[in-house]
Amino acid sequence: MTDGRPRTDQEALSAIDRSVPHSARIWNYWLGGKDNYTADREAGDQYCEIFPGIVEIARASRGFLSRAVTHLAGEVGIRQFLDIGTGLPTADNTHEVAQRVAPEARIVYVDNDPLVLAHARALLSSTPEGATAYIDADLRSPDTILAEAARTLDLDRPVALMLMNILGHIEDYDEARSIVRRLMDSLPSGSCLVHNDGTDTNETFNRAQRFYNELAGLPYLLRTPEQIAGYFRGLEVLEPGVVPVSRWRPEAPPTRASLSGGLPPAVDEYGGVGVKA
Repeated sequence: MTDGRPRTDQEALSAIDRSVPHSARIWNYWLGGKDNYTADREAGDQYCEIFPGIVEIARASRGFLSRAVTHLAGEVGIRQFLDIGTGLPTADNTHEVAQRVAPEARIVYVDNDPLVLAHARALLSSTPEGATAYIDADLRSPDTILAEAARTLDLDRPVALMLMNILGHIEDYDEARSIVRRLMDSLPSGSCLVHNDGTDTNETFNRAQRFYNELAGLPYLLRTPEQIAGYFRGLEVLEPGVVPVSRWRPEAPPTRASLSGGLPPAVDEYGGVGVKA
């Protein structure tokens, strides 16, 4: 936000610092997108040199988002999605997945990256029956997010809160949990939390993340699997629980079966879906 008003596209474009790598743009690069700069590609390549598994994590994360949204819009019947920290548009964004299942679904995206804001119009496509909106706001301002989201969503009806690879930007874990609670407390019974994040159990992953944090203007912290599960406290966690995202309801048998009952190989990122009673 600038001077209490949303930034225009021109202001957003002028605010972009192309010399500093940014997580949203690096993620876009790993997913094969085009909305990134030389600094992002160089940082992404250097990250991969330390920890090549990050590309598989990025793809597994996108697959988890697609399967979770498909399940919620389909079997659960959710028609409203609040996606905070959405990042740059790539394939199978939340609104595309949800509206394939339920054309009347309504989606609100939230981010504060100037490049994402400049590409907001790419996210604002929607089916005629549904709606898609974009909010320029920070995760640390849940009240602002909720007030703005209420312009598009009916917060008296169930909402799926999407927090995908975003909570690591909050350095203090208790603060991160408090933000999740504040958001979920404002949503009605039947609402859902969808969350996934990188884990700190792989030292090579940790080393790559330390390298990134030294470069980036906005560091990102990996969490323990137990901490990631802690965000779902008080919710009914859907099967199979908070697990490696590659193993959350995989759509088809893996091409490379692991040793644990034919499940896809585990990645160093956990996620799950919880429902508010």
